[in-house]
Amino acid sequence: MLSRASIRLVRPAWFLALLMVLAEVHAAAPAASSEWVHPGADGRLVYKTDARGNRIPDFSNVGYRGGGVPLPDVPVRATVEPRAGDAGVRIQAAIDEVSKLAADERGVRGAVLLKKGRYAIAGTLRLHTGGVVLRGEGQGDDGTVLIATGATQRSLIVAGGGGRVTNPEEDDGGNAPASPVLKGSLRHVTDDYVPVGATRFHLNRVDGLKPGDEVVVRRPSPAEWIHDIGMDRIPPADHPVVQWKPGSKDLQFNRTVTAVEGKEVTIDVPLMNALEKKYGGGAVYTPGGDAARREIGVERLRGDSEFAKATDEKHGWVLVELAAVRDGWVRDVTSIHFGYSCVFVHKGSRAITVDHCACLEPVSQISGGRRYSFALDGELTLVEHCYARNGRHDFVMHSLAAGPNVFFDCLAEEVHADSGPHHRWSAGVLYDNVRVVPPRQNAKRDDGGLNIRNRGNSGTGHGWAGANQVAWNSSAAEMIVEQPPTAQNWAIGCIAGRHAGDGYWESFGRPVAPQSLFVAQLKDRLGLSPATQ
Repeated sequence: MLSRASIRLVRPAWFLALLMVLAEVHAAAPAASSEWVHPGADGRLVYKTDARGNRIPDFSNVGYRGGGVPLPDVPVRATVEPRAGDAGVRIQAAIDEVSKLAADERGVRGAVLLKKGRYAIAGTLRLHTGGVVLRGEGQGDDGTVLIATGATQRSLIVAGGGGRVTNPEEDDGGNAPASPVLKGSLRHVTDDYVPVGATRFHLNRVDGLKPGDEVVVRRPSPAEWIHDIGMDRIPPADHPVVQWKPGSKDLQFNRTVTAVEGKEVTIDVPLMNALEKKYGGGAVYTPGGDAARREIGVERLRGDSEFAKATDEKHGWVLVELAAVRDGWVRDVTSIHFGYSCVFVHKGSRAITVDHCACLEPVSQISGGRRYSFALDGELTLVEHCYARNGRHDFVMHSLAAGPNVFFDCLAEEVHADSGPHHRWSAGVLYDNVRVVPPRQNAKRDDGGLNIRNRGNSGTGHGWAGANQVAWNSSAAEMIVEQPPTAQNWAIGCIAGRHAGDGYWESFGRPVAPQSLFVAQLKDRLGLSPATQ
């Protein structure tokens, strides 16, 4: 676990003094109780709902194989030793060799072990087959170090698919890639309203649908909804602003059916956005295929990037990119000097754990589209015990991430912007014990922030960045939590030098019990012990 030391903020002397006092009070104060979710008499969590049945959802299904499952220790099937010259071809050959092995009953083929030492790599390593793990012998500078050489902006390790180096911040936020619909499988939700956190709803027909079936629940984005949340009239700016278009902001939740009773269907993971008949309701379909590769891991190594100067951008950009991975992981990995991120999880990836990773001293301009230390675009991802230094948007969500996603016990220091959802309606995120600390000198207003808000005409029209998101026992220099029309956002047990917004604020400046909502929810779901800590 990361240290829970008091936050070190450097702004005007009075501001620093205030934050230090608040941090000490926050640490020393006995835990309060949240009305929205708290342990009941039997230790299990009790949830409050609003007038329409919306509640703080259960986030516990995030991570490898749906959460609460230990990451595997995959046996070594190939070993690579450090040697002078470019090592990319030798490492890729070892990956390809293991990729040809038969998979076991879990889909695992084996690990490629990179012995301690330094490996120059001019290109990109590709984990293109499920069941393959790339493993080093330590994430320190004295461990296994992969060096991105040359003046090419690229991802050093791409898992699961073709990979891409793009600037999601300036994307117009087009629709999430649609899963192919199995012919004849489309069904429509008949309820007038299905609230946030629900796992049950009714369909117009259930023929052929049974427990164990994988489905996609699609929440549409009609013109009426876009108008009601104001995203068809984003204020103009001195740069192009793209108004949201009907059908461009659909959310697609990948779920598994657990029960069918009459025309009522139960799914395994709660919905992170309400389905409302006045806004097109919702639809359920069986996907016609799954391109994601499973059981892929990257672990126990360090990535470094060559660069020419402090603002150089023609060099290694992303250390680990998960382009289409399901049930995968990145653990005990450190990046240094990469321009964009340590780990970038794309759409099409889900059930991913990112554990004990660090993103250090990125090299780039300090400007838009850069320094997103741990960037999520996928679904059911857990980022835990991770650290970032000198980034911008360190724990960040991109557009239309359907959720749930969780950042748990994470720390960012020397931050040049804010963490939180970045643009265009990502749904269902928990920031649990996340700490964000600005630079010691020359900090700007949103440096070190943790914000869930309407970002208006930022970028090309980021607008409402996040919905149905929770900041729990977290701290930052600034927190802005706003409530979008048709959705909710919560800040509970948090501390900040400044805070604003019309979201649900509760127990500001004083922690609440349980200390970790994610851990308590996981214990509840697995029946491990009462959720008191």
